[in-house]
This record gives sequence, structure tokens and C-alpha cells, in this order.
Amino acid sequence: MSVLAKIFTWWNGATIGTLLWSWRNGVKVGEDATGNRYFRSRDGKRRWVIYSGSNDASNVPPEWHGWLHGTHDALPSEGLPPVRDWQDAPLPNLTGTTAAYRPAGALERGARRAAATGDYQAWTPDAP
Repeated sequence: MSVLAKIFTWWNGATIGTLLWSWRNGVKVGEDATGNRYFRSRDGKRRWVIYSGSNDASNVPPEWHGWLHGTHDALPSEGLPPVRDWQDAPLPNLTGTTAAYRPAGALERGARRAAATGDYQAWTPDAP
């Protein structure tokens, strides 16, 4: 990413101001599997994340989400039980992508809606 993009855009990752502020006022406490870095202020009152890619909150795993919002004070590596075999990895929000959920009958799937069954009567303002 270019230096100008780092200075002026917030949607493609952290700006230079955020990086400098984090370096000066924050303490790095961890990193998740996707590369997001987590910080807390030196006095412990604030917590934040610097995303590895685009700024999308759905990329934060549940265990770090709980830590960010103060649900639990222990870091995920210290205070949570290990991941079980039956648990799937969390997925980011897929809305607006080709992998988004499309139910049967959705136009994006090329399907057609089922025909009306005849039990529907349209409302008219003149009906008694």
C-alpha cells in the first residue's frame, strides 16, 4: 500500500496516525490466526484491534471479540478452554460476495419463485 493511501484511507487498514498512536500509547497483547493485532492502553482502560486486511469487524474471532468488549479480562490464549474438534472456524460476513447465502428461488441463483397456489386474494379498496 502506498504511503498516501496509508495517510488518507481508513477502510484499507490502519492509517499512519492509528499506527503511531498504537505504538506510542498501546501495548500489543496478542495476534490471532488471521494476523489481526490486539492492543490495550498502558493504563488498561482501552482495547483495540488493528486489522491485517480491510477494516471488517466480522474478521475478529469470537474469543478476541469477547476480550475487546470486556466480556472477559484474560487473553484468549490464557483464559479460554482449547478449541474442541467439533467447532468450526468462524467465518467473516459473506454478504455481498459470491459466497453469500442465496435461498431457493433467489434471483442470483437463476431460479424462479414457486407459482401462487390460489389461496391468495389481492386486497382492493372497494371490497366490503
